[in-house]
Amino acid sequence: MLDKMKQLYQMQKTAKEVQKKLKDTEIEAKNSDGTVTVIYNGEPKLTDVIIDDSMMSANKKDELVREILKLSNEAHSKAAGLAATEMKDVMKDMGLNIPGL
Repeated sequence: MLDKMKQLYQMQKTAKEVQKKLKDTEIEAKNSDGTVTVIYNGEPKLTDVIIDDSMMSANKKDELVREILKLSNEAHSKAAGLAATEMKDVMKDMGLNIPGL
């Protein structure tokens, strides 16, 4: 019983460390000419959108919206994949085999 409690404590500790690491990790996606950048952390939460002034004209509004959506989805997918990989590694290190992780 004590071993199981120690294992649970260690798993909680490791999960918190991974969570902090993911929060501090930045994943960014840029469009091809670098005028739009979106940044997510590994949780995955959107943390920043950087837009070059050249994209701020009224006639570029639709292009800007498309770029933000495309890059946001790209960065979100990368961040979610990173989080899943990190948690899978934690579970593997703990000797747990949970399907889907």
